[in-house]
Amino acid sequence: MSTSSSGLAGTPSALPLPASGGLTWRPWTREDAPALAGLMRTIEQADGRDWFTSADEIDDLFDAPVFEPAADTQVGLGADGAMLAYARIERFPTDGVDLVRVFLSGGVHPTRRGEGIGTDLLGWATARARQTLAEVRSEPLLRDLPARISAHIEDSDPAERRELLLAGGLEPARYFANLRRDLSAPLPAVGLEPPLRLVPWSEDLDDAARLARNDSFRDLWGSQPRTAESWRAYRSAFAPEWSFLVVDDSVHYEGSDLERPGDESVPPGTPYVVGLHMAGRYEHDWESQGFRAGDTDLLGVRRAYRGRRIGAALLAHAMRRFADDGMEVAVLDVDTDNPTGAPALYAGLGYTKNDGSTMYAVEI
Repeated sequence: MSTSSSGLAGTPSALPLPASGGLTWRPWTREDAPALAGLMRTIEQADGRDWFTSADEIDDLFDAPVFEPAADTQVGLGADGAMLAYARIERFPTDGVDLVRVFLSGGVHPTRRGEGIGTDLLGWATARARQTLAEVRSEPLLRDLPARISAHIEDSDPAERRELLLAGGLEPARYFANLRRDLSAPLPAVGLEPPLRLVPWSEDLDDAARLARNDSFRDLWGSQPRTAESWRAYRSAFAPEWSFLVVDDSVHYEGSDLERPGDESVPPGTPYVVGLHMAGRYEHDWESQGFRAGDTDLLGVRRAYRGRRIGAALLAHAMRRFADDGMEVAVLDVDTDNPTGAPALYAGLGYTKNDGSTMYAVEI
């Protein structure tokens, strides 16, 4: 992975807007969500994808805990006002983190490629990311933390996109696999030994699930703890009817003794969540993909509880619920270097690779 030798010394004080292509630039507004979704779908289709960003997912961004559209977004308009290019940086809460992250995304309408717009957009987004990192690192407690700027691309994306990121100083850092499981094949049944018990997702256990997620993902690459606010964001596709938890009936919360200070948001007596399966329902993709899918968006098991078949039990139960609701395929993504043994778990349950993606990054 690339590492910046100059840190943030060259952080720009002003951000020049892209000059190529003769477009007019302005920040996003919430009212832009349908038009932005249309632009993104055109770009994603041209790049060979069969799944797309929905207007609801874009609308979610405006309720995220760290989002300043006036500073962190741009959309390029043609002479007729049509949207032809976009860029965004995504920032994250910094409570309890040991890494400061900024994520870049953007695209150019296929009819306007080759004009230098993408290069200019990446330059703008990278400069804005460096500004953001400098702002965050001005806080005394965050000053010495490592920082990362990253962007995600699919294996199906054009080679020019990879070349653009490489030219912009980002290099391949991590690889991910998209897995599918045919739900018409026999489904496994995986039980749990008491005092472990599988329960439906519920509002009462939502924050306990967040704490379990934070512990489960603590040793995964790039993962940082979710705050209560960020945990509740981006839920337009959340499917609680397909989401489940495993609790340990021998343990209950008793104030903050089970968690780090600051996690007192879970009332005493709340069951102790040790595993979670969080599902998404992306109906807008079913027609283009050619099948009805149940998506596993998060699967995690607390580190002290690994090796007890909790993940397998959650996923097997979710697959049965998917199938009962008429889904044809189960879908999930996994880091190919996941240190928890997740790829082997998924293979053992019948998941196979469909495609993949790469995270490009530069360490600052």
